[in-house]
Amino acid sequence: MMHNPPHPGEILKEDVIAPLGLSVTEAAERLAMSRVAFSRVLNGKAGISPDLAVRLEQAGAGTARAWMAMQANHDLWRALQHEQPPVRPLIEPAAA
Repeated sequence: MMHNPPHPGEILKEDVIAPLGLSVTEAAERLAMSRVAFSRVLNGKAGISPDLAVRLEQAGAGTARAWMAMQANHDLWRALQHEQPPVRPLIEPAAA
């Protein structure tokens, strides 16, 4: 069973932005995005988009694939936490 993976914005804030001593405004400017949009990512209110993942890679903060994998793991864990509607197999078993 998958454990609760952190939101990648938290990782970005704690492991990249804070150690570099960057303000949210400065980091957002360097990534060519609005401060509000970047703050939403850092606070787990918005996900890391493919575009942001590419920008992070271009800025030297890991790879785009790694950021997208973290986001996908977080999103999947969240989906597994709530009940899904009943589903039926796409392929029916062969009749005997």
